[in-house]
Amino acid sequence: METSKRYRFGTWATEMVMILVALLFLVPFYFLFVNSVKSFGDLLTDSAAWPQTFVWSNYARAWSITRFPEALWNSLVVTVVSNLLLVLISSMAAYRMVRRPTRYNRVLFSLFVAAMVIPFQSVMIPLVKVVSTLDLMNSISGLVICYLGFGAPMSIFLFHGFVKGVPVEVEEAATVDGCTPYGVFFRIVYPLMLPMMVTVIILNTLWIWNDYLLPSLVLQKAELRTIPIATYAFFGQYTKQWDLALPALVLGILPVIVFFLAMQKYIIQGIMAGSVKG
Repeated sequence: METSKRYRFGTWATEMVMILVALLFLVPFYFLFVNSVKSFGDLLTDSAAWPQTFVWSNYARAWSITRFPEALWNSLVVTVVSNLLLVLISSMAAYRMVRRPTRYNRVLFSLFVAAMVIPFQSVMIPLVKVVSTLDLMNSISGLVICYLGFGAPMSIFLFHGFVKGVPVEVEEAATVDGCTPYGVFFRIVYPLMLPMMVTVIILNTLWIWNDYLLPSLVLQKAELRTIPIATYAFFGQYTKQWDLALPALVLGILPVIVFFLAMQKYIIQGIMAGSVKG
């Protein structure tokens, strides 16, 4: 009986701590949404107070100034295409490295893992020179190629751990039944990678959608701006239009929040599947 009481008390205490932590993490969202519907004067007077008057016109002005539909389309194209290519190429590369553990493949995998710890700031200048030389500046496709290069190491690392847990016997049985090597991968192994695919897509989406530095280096034309670059238009050297920047931020994060809430149940499942294999 005493043990049962201790267990219930421990469960209740854990739940209370988790609720408090959740509320703590929601505080920035409160400031973001509340201040996005305030006038500039009210925002500067008391940013924590509830709005006395809801200024919904802030959203209309932010929508117009940022050319939000255009920026949203650019962000969607970059994010979707980059994710599709990362999942396809990284899964194939990881599968090959696991099933053909030659010295070359082991060295190549080590290089991919080592690339994960290289800070982006250290390769910014060489990257701009390479992109300019290849005539990929001011190009959505050029930005996608850059994301492939920077996103492949982590994606390959996650797929590599997952493929180790796929039974070889299943592939051997498919080969006996007449499957080609590509048939074995796309018909047998590829569907089994679904949990890890979802995890890779979620992690890369959160990174690519919110990234500012790489698009600011590659995309210079106004019509090619992604949402983070378009939002930065409200911050100048002498002025900061917070009453318009905050609605733009809300509009920018809503799609990725909806996506994340819809797919979050796969995150832990996929990461655990990739980490405990092999």
